[in-house]
Amino acid sequence: MFENMSPEVLITVLTIVVSGFGIVLGTLTPAIVEGRAAIRALEGMVRQPEVAGDLRTTMIIAIALLESTAIYTLLVLLILIFANPLLDRFFPAAESALRLLGV
Repeated sequence: MFENMSPEVLITVLTIVVSGFGIVLGTLTPAIVEGRAAIRALEGMVRQPEVAGDLRTTMIIAIALLESTAIYTLLVLLILIFANPLLDRFFPAAESALRLLGV
């Protein structure tokens, strides 16, 4: 299947496949950690209701920082998919060839 592909198309296909796995891991991991942080904060609020405001503020800041990790992952993977620097670096003529192919 991959024997008949040009190297430029092969790198493009592999980049898209790896980006798919990367976006799954890059969004799933922060989501799990955000859930665990929320559970711990709620447990702390139940145990000590007088510090609920401080815990809530800390939890919101922590979740915002965790969510930025998912956003950075998305940004890097979108760059790899739509403005693949590997093609320009290793195959200078690939950009024009891929435009002709419509890829």
